[in-house]
Amino acid sequence: MTKTGKVRRTLVPAIAAIAATIVLAAAAIAILLALVSRPSEGIGTGGLFAVERGENAQSVAADLEHRGYIRSAFAFRLIAKAEGLGSSLKAGTYRIVAGMSSHRILDELVSGRQALVRATVPEGFTLSQIAGLLERLGISGKTAFLEASRDGRLLAEIGIPASSAEGYLFPDTYFLPKDYPAENALRSMVKAFRERLATIPETASLSAKELHDRIILASIVEREYKTADEAPLIASVFYNRLRIRMAFQSCATVVYVITERLGKPHPEVIYDRDLKLDDPYNSYEHAGLPPGPISNPGMTSLRAAFYPATSRYLYFRLVDANAGKHHFSLTLEEHLDARKLFIKKVEG
Repeated sequence: MTKTGKVRRTLVPAIAAIAATIVLAAAAIAILLALVSRPSEGIGTGGLFAVERGENAQSVAADLEHRGYIRSAFAFRLIAKAEGLGSSLKAGTYRIVAGMSSHRILDELVSGRQALVRATVPEGFTLSQIAGLLERLGISGKTAFLEASRDGRLLAEIGIPASSAEGYLFPDTYFLPKDYPAENALRSMVKAFRERLATIPETASLSAKELHDRIILASIVEREYKTADEAPLIASVFYNRLRIRMAFQSCATVVYVITERLGKPHPEVIYDRDLKLDDPYNSYEHAGLPPGPISNPGMTSLRAAFYPATSRYLYFRLVDANAGKHHFSLTLEEHLDARKLFIKKVEG
């Protein structure tokens, strides 16, 4: 036998042994990873998990283990490294649910499929009320949202001919991520407004100023009407007052001055002194439309502003608070008499 043959006979068992060791080691690691990447018993019903911008896999893994979402931070890092995803984690807020393995959680954090928060904006909410709602839900900070809504550059870009986005944020239910940039949240609401407004054909032929004036009127109707069927009638009253250059005399504008302009709590009663507040939004002191919208109107008010009822009414008064019904009058005398009707109904 040659010397080369002897060397080969010696190496073959050694190589086989090394290969077997490698296979066994790989199998052991695979089994270990499979065991530690199983869903953690401490996950319970799951929850929200945030990945901060610039955060690395090591920090994320440690946080996941600390919160009981995974069994082993070390195994999570190994999986991320083995799959080449250690640097692919996307910043955002994710929903971790019971039964998720480490592999599945990693896939979520890489996918960018963030958990969304349901935000329902009621009709008639003001800009500051919407900002407060978003902050309470952890979507956007109130200050940041208000600043975005008054950013001249942004307003010009999205076609709002005013000093703020008041009136252009559509009341609807939105699903937005936590810690969402305020500008993005604002754009989402303005986009929804534009889409819904486009369902009113008449808007296409109006200039930006004409459209803005309709939105102002709709925002006042929004804060005045109680039942949808009366919204067009209330709009007709304001158009009739506008036509004869009569002051709008809307209590809703006075409330806006008190709460939004002066930053005071919502008044339970409006006094005579409130009607005399010196502010351009006070429609008792200043005739015509106020400088801007006083709320963010829904479709009922927007349609009423474009399709008001045909009437000669100049006044309306709430006469049935429970049913939300108003009495509409042609004259001031009849309007004052309606007050007695309201008192009689309350006493009766």
